[in-house]
Order: sequence, then structure tokens, then C-alpha cells
Amino acid sequence: MNREVIRTNKAPAPIGPYSQAIRCSGSLLFASGQIPLDAATGQLVTGDIQAQTRAVLNNVKAVLEAAGATFANVVKTTVFLADMNEFAAMNAVYAEFFTGDSCPARSTVQVARLPKDAKVEIEVVAAV
Repeated sequence: MNREVIRTNKAPAPIGPYSQAIRCSGSLLFASGQIPLDAATGQLVTGDIQAQTRAVLNNVKAVLEAAGATFANVVKTTVFLADMNEFAAMNAVYAEFFTGDSCPARSTVQVARLPKDAKVEIEVVAAV
């Protein structure tokens, strides 16, 4: 199996022993979950769930672009929310990034806690 590590300084550096993304066999991209960290400072983006979701998806976009992909290549997302009551607000921002009839498959779950006490984390799988 061919395995390539994807890195970009346009998204936050990993805060643990993991890669931003891994491309396997040249066609599948597994991107680690992104939280709303500012890529330049490494600090958590403050604000409501919509501000944090926008920051997360901009980080995802940077990782996708580093792999030569876009949101159109994404086939599956997993959204982790600290509070499921914020689903509708998160979903409104999510819909700005994933549009049209070919949105990816998605799972959304509420979790007890996210790194740095973020409100949202999103991971993606893409076909590139």
C-alpha cells in the first residue's frame, strides 16, 4: 500500500502524535479531525458554534487543498459536537461549504468533551 503524509501550515499543526491527513494508494484521503484552532497562533478560535464551525471547515479546506482536493472530493464526514442542541446552527454553516445534490455522507454525534474544549470537530474522507 502506498501511504503519503499530507502537511500544510495553512491549517493548525497536530497537537498530538497524528498527521493532518494520510493519502492511501493515491486515491483515498483520510483527514484527521479539525478543531477551531487558528493556524498561525495555535489558539482556539473563540465565539459561538457558527464561528467555530466556520474555522473548522476552513482548516479542513486547507488540508484538502494540500492534498490537491476540494470539498467536492469529500465522500464522508463525521461531526463531533459538544452540544447536540447546537446542531442546527452548525448545520447552517456546514451547508455553506457542502452544497448541491452531491453532499457527502455524514454522521453527527455528541461527545462528552473535545480537545481544548472546542464546541465542534470535523473529520473527512475524500476520494482524490
